[in-house]
Amino acid sequence: MPVQVYYEDTDFTGVVYHANYLKYFERAREHLLGVEALVKLYQERGVGFVVYKAELTYREGAVHGDLLEVRTTANAPSEYRAMFNQSIWRGGKGPLVEGLITLCCVDPQRRLVPLPEEVYAALKG
Repeated sequence: MPVQVYYEDTDFTGVVYHANYLKYFERAREHLLGVEALVKLYQERGVGFVVYKAELTYREGAVHGDLLEVRTTANAPSEYRAMFNQSIWRGGKGPLVEGLITLCCVDPQRRLVPLPEEVYAALKG
């Protein structure tokens, strides 16, 4: 998924502020799962995804004007966890940032619930 780096994404040195890579990863996960499907899950079943764990390795900073590519692969190691291996690239030199993001699902009272069956089936594959 392409991401354009804007001035607002950078710190005073012109390098992307470290927390913004999490935003880029979030956009790519929503794109993969389908924004409309996520909204529908919450509205119809009260199920929402939350970040359980985020591990990031920063290798090189992106700068204002860069066009980045967010690459995402996903799996479900259990019916309660979805894991996303994500990386951000600028060209083909290697990843700038790598991340392993683990999500779980909660109900409206924020209690842990299993992944929706259709999500689990698609990711465990």
